[in-house]
Amino acid sequence: MTPMERVEHAAKVNKTREAFTPFIESPSARHHPAGAREAGKARFDGLLGTSFHLNQPGESGRTGAETSPYTGESLGIDYPHCQVDALLEGVRDAWAPWKQARPSERVAVCADILEAWSQDVFANAYATMHTAGQAFMLSFAGSGASSLDRGLEALAAAHSAMADVPESTVFERRFGRGEPVVLHKRYRLVPVGIALVFSCGSYPAWNAYPAILANLATGNPVVLKPHPDTILPMAMAVKTARTVLANAGFNPNLLVLACDTWDAPVAEDILAHDDVAIVDFTGGQSYGRHLEKAYAHKQVYTETAGCNAVVIDSVDDVDAVCRALATGLSLFSAQMCTAPQNLWLSAAGVLTPEGRLSVDDFVTKLIAAIDALCTAHGPAVCGALHSARTVDDLRAAEQAGTVVRKSSSYDHPDFPGARTATPLLVRVDAAERAVVQREHFGPIGFILVAQDRDDALSKATSDARSFGAIASYAYTTDNTWMETVQDAFADAGASVGINLIRQAPMNFTAAFSDFHVTGLNPAGTACLTDAAFVARRFRIVQSKVEQPLHS
Repeated sequence: MTPMERVEHAAKVNKTREAFTPFIESPSARHHPAGAREAGKARFDGLLGTSFHLNQPGESGRTGAETSPYTGESLGIDYPHCQVDALLEGVRDAWAPWKQARPSERVAVCADILEAWSQDVFANAYATMHTAGQAFMLSFAGSGASSLDRGLEALAAAHSAMADVPESTVFERRFGRGEPVVLHKRYRLVPVGIALVFSCGSYPAWNAYPAILANLATGNPVVLKPHPDTILPMAMAVKTARTVLANAGFNPNLLVLACDTWDAPVAEDILAHDDVAIVDFTGGQSYGRHLEKAYAHKQVYTETAGCNAVVIDSVDDVDAVCRALATGLSLFSAQMCTAPQNLWLSAAGVLTPEGRLSVDDFVTKLIAAIDALCTAHGPAVCGALHSARTVDDLRAAEQAGTVVRKSSSYDHPDFPGARTATPLLVRVDAAERAVVQREHFGPIGFILVAQDRDDALSKATSDARSFGAIASYAYTTDNTWMETVQDAFADAGASVGINLIRQAPMNFTAAFSDFHVTGLNPAGTACLTDAAFVARRFRIVQSKVEQPLHS
C-alpha cells in the first residue's frame, strides 16, 4: 500500500470506525529488517552529547537541558534557539507556494512525511523513552505505531473535508422568463494562518502528529513548540519532515521547531503575532484554560486533563476487573490522559457471582493485583516518572485521606538510577472530595465510597461535567443500569468504557474508531479526530463569473 493509498483507505475507515492498525506495533525482529532495532539505538546514542542542527531562520544560540528519567543524566544535546520575529518571518516567506498548492498535492506530501516518520520508529522510541520516561515497549507501540495511526487519522479527515468541496462548478438557473443565467463558479480552500503546536512532555507524538499533519494538509505552516524536558523526539520528527518537504520542492520552513526552557518560555511571544491563527495544545489544564480564554480570537484546540472516574457496581470476574484496574493505574505510572483515577464504589460493596464483596475486600484484591503486576512486570509496565515533580505530588496526595497502598520505587534491572514509582491508593471521604476533582498526574488512585451505585454515578458524572474527564469507566452486570451509565456520562459530555477486561490496557484508545476527548467538558476543546478538528483550518472563498449570452 502506497502512502496515498493508505490515506484513501484511512478516509474510508474514518467513516466506518472499524478496526484499522496500519503501522507495526511490535518491535519484534520478525516484523522489521534485520538490525533495525540496533540501528535505531545506535542513531539515538549518536545524538547524545551533540548539537542538533535544523538550519532554521533566526538562529541566535543554543538551548536544551534534557535529562533521562532512566539514567538521571543529561542527554547533553543542544538545539537551535531562534529569535521569534525572524523565525516567523521565515515561515511566512515559505508559505505562499504551499498555500497555492492543490490540496491533493499537500496531502500527498504529508503522507510521505508520515511514511518517513514510520521508518524512524526505533530511534524515536529510544528518544521518547529517555525524555518522556515511557518503557521501551510503550515508546515503540504508543509513541510509535499508535501515534502514527492518530496522525494518519487526522490527515485522512483533512483530506476528506477538503475533497468534499469541488474546485469548480457550472451553475445554471432561469430567473423569470428570460434566458437562463449561467455562472462559472470557482471554490478556493484558503488556509487561515500559522499554527503553533505544543507537544506535551510525557506523550509527545500522540497529539503532535495529528496537529502537524492536519495543519500542513490544510495549507497552514507549523511552529512546533516541544516541552522543555522532551525535545529530542520532536526535533527528530521535525528534521525528518523538513527533509521530505524540501525533497518535494517546498521550503522546509513550513515546519519549524521553537525550543525553550522553563526559565525562558517562548510561547507567549509567538502567540502575540497576528499571523499565528491556530493553537494546538496538549498539557496542563491551567495553561490550557489560559490559552482558551486569552486567545479566544484564534482557533484554539486543547487536550488538557480530567479526573477520570471508574464506577464499580457488579462484576462477573472480580479478579479480572482488579487486574484491568491494576494495569490502568500502573501503565506508564498513570502518566496518560486516559488513566483511571477516582474509583467509585457503593457502600454495599461489589456484587459478584459468589455474592457481595465488601469495599475493604475489593480494595484488598485490587492491592494484590497491583502488587503482583508491579513485582512481575514493573519495568515494562510502569516505566519511569517523567518529572521529579511527580514524586512531590505523590507525597502530597498521601495527605488527602487514608493511605491503603503506599507508593514505592522499584529497582530497574537496566537503570539503577531510574526515577520510578508504583501506584498509590488513598481512601477519601466522598463528602470532602475536592482533592480528587482535578487530575493528579502520576500513579495516584483514590477510593471513594458513595451511598449506593446511583449516588456513585451521580458524583462521578458531576465531577466529569464540572472539572473534566477524558476517559471514564464502569463495571456492571445489570444491562438496564448499563444504559443508565451510558446516558449519564453522555449527559456529562464524557466518553465511557464499560466492562473493559480483555482490552489490554483498559485505557487503550484506538485511532479510526475511538473519538478521543469530546470537547464537551473542561478536559479539552478538541476531539481526535472529528470533522471539527480539521474543517475550520481552511475556509472557502468563491468567485463566480457570468457567461455572456452570446459567447
